[in-house]
Amino acid sequence: MLAVWVRFYSGWIPLKHETLPPYILYVYGAGVITLLFLFIYRSLGLYVRPQTGSFGDKLPRLVRATGWGILLATALAFIIRTEPPFSRVTAGMSFFTIAILVVLERYILFRAEIYLARRRTLVNRIAIIGTDEVAAHLRHVIEKEPRLRSRVVAFLRTPNTGIDPAIAQDLIRGKSDDLEALIENKEIDQVILADTSISHSRMVQIILFCERGLIPFLMVPDLFGVLTSKVSVRHVGDVPLLGVSKWPMDYFWNRLLKRLEDVVGSAVGLLISAPIVAIAALLIKRTSPGPVFYRQVRCGEGGREFVIYKLRTMKDGAEDDTGPRWAVADDPRRTGVGAFLRRHNLDELPQFWNVFKGDMSMVGPRPERPHFVEQFKEDVGRYMWRHASKPGITGWAQINGLRGNTSIAERIKYDLYYLENWSLSLDFKILVQTFFSRENAY
Repeated sequence: MLAVWVRFYSGWIPLKHETLPPYILYVYGAGVITLLFLFIYRSLGLYVRPQTGSFGDKLPRLVRATGWGILLATALAFIIRTEPPFSRVTAGMSFFTIAILVVLERYILFRAEIYLARRRTLVNRIAIIGTDEVAAHLRHVIEKEPRLRSRVVAFLRTPNTGIDPAIAQDLIRGKSDDLEALIENKEIDQVILADTSISHSRMVQIILFCERGLIPFLMVPDLFGVLTSKVSVRHVGDVPLLGVSKWPMDYFWNRLLKRLEDVVGSAVGLLISAPIVAIAALLIKRTSPGPVFYRQVRCGEGGREFVIYKLRTMKDGAEDDTGPRWAVADDPRRTGVGAFLRRHNLDELPQFWNVFKGDMSMVGPRPERPHFVEQFKEDVGRYMWRHASKPGITGWAQINGLRGNTSIAERIKYDLYYLENWSLSLDFKILVQTFFSRENAY
């Protein structure tokens, strides 16, 4: 709109025989172009958080994104062919006005973020495995970048490296074997492996320790010794950090779409299921003593515990004598009404309330009880990764018959496939198939 003003209304450029175009035409055009620019900037990674590095590093991408935006906007204007047509001179001028204003806006935000970051509490405590020059330099570049809000609280020695003089002795917290204790005592929030000369088996062991504690793991890559796919490379200063690629739910827009799906789906589900829940409640009350609803503690996103709601399908106090147990086929603890509700997945209907509250999602890995989580995270590889997103009422593993007393290792494969390949269409497919899935529903 600044380019429109300069071209037609400022008086700086003579109109000659041209007439003023309809102002509203360019207002509508600016609205469409704004959406186009948002898409382009996002596609080029300009909204990745946190933004690190110098402001000069971002200028080429800002200018390139603006150029692509103007090019595509001009092509769109040519296809639409409005009357009168959009001014090509104005389009050319828009490259400069948009680029200047966006760079100015980004610079102001850049300075404001650094100012605020330096005055906020450091929240990310990092342990570095290794004590050589690479580890010392890594600490320097991490603590030099205030927007990471991170500090190195521990260095752990490895067998093959010495201690760099720049590393203070009070920060050396033992050997790499002491990592598990730091994780269990919740003294660290992230682990970075700086010494890649350790054995492959030890590296795998460290990654598993981090996974069980839900601690992010990164490494400084030995690019000549490590070749892998499904990884991402980040840079802090001039140090490259290698990590596991992001999953779909790590992106803000996907999480927003997922939450929108959950709010709408749970609201509709609560409305439609209310008569069914009311009838089931009457039958449960008439046929079995005890409460209508069953409350149970489960582990959700990030391993946080929450209370899940179900229609009671077993005798009241069914686990008082035995403790937590898996449901099995023809489980003698079930009531007559409960067996019917479980067979048709109707006992899960109150969980629409969990979804509406934000504890759960419509689709995702099924939440498990803390008792079993503690057991499985030690015995089943990558088990804790299923807590990277909210649990669901139904899931990819469940519609494939993996529920109840079935293989946990096999179930994890399906859960991780879902998390790595999430899309709204996959959620819709799972929701539809849930109505027809009866295998192992006991």
